[in-house]
Amino acid sequence: MGMNDVVVVIPTLNEERAIGLVIEELLAQGLSKEQIIVVDGRSTDRTREIARRKGVKVIIQKGKGKADAIATAIEYLDSQGSNFKYVLIMDGDYTYPAKYIGKLLEYADNHRCDEVIGARVKGREHIPKILRLGNWFLTRLFNALFGTRLRDVLSGMYVIKADILKEIPWEMKGFSVEAEIAAHVVSSGRVCEVPIEYRERLGRKKLGVRHGFLLSLIHI
Repeated sequence: MGMNDVVVVIPTLNEERAIGLVIEELLAQGLSKEQIIVVDGRSTDRTREIARRKGVKVIIQKGKGKADAIATAIEYLDSQGSNFKYVLIMDGDYTYPAKYIGKLLEYADNHRCDEVIGARVKGREHIPKILRLGNWFLTRLFNALFGTRLRDVLSGMYVIKADILKEIPWEMKGFSVEAEIAAHVVSSGRVCEVPIEYRERLGRKKLGVRHGFLLSLIHI
């Protein structure tokens, strides 16, 4: 399986410092411009302008938050009659290196995984401590509930089979969307992980202490 089997969805909100570099990295991995979709949450900076200048598809998301951005992307792909086998979702802040996409796809194919999460093993110091705590708590809770052994259920980079992603009801909002996706997959399929590196983000941070605290209170 090669890069032709995947479409990349990048939810964005005010990522003008990073989005150009993210797209350039994706193109350097052999992805075509037609395989990259930026779903923008009505940025007030030059995010959309920069992405369009790079030649990729830019659409305005319906609703608000990451779950609505992904749902908007799926609706768009359906309208285009897309037949990609996998969807790779990644943040647009330059924290996730595109060089791992091939490994995620290869692992999904070789190990018959319905979703492969890029577990942030290297560079965890770039995650604020309060968010690390929230992620640790939610991942432990998720493992206890679903009998998994995941290390990073809230990672913002993962590949998932397109037909499964289309089935998700999107009942949760905000940054719990990653857990909702994994919970849906593990209920009838297989969730796997591949270790990846996490870099320091470019641009203004959107998550703070309040979000870390909320993450630690999430119940699946």
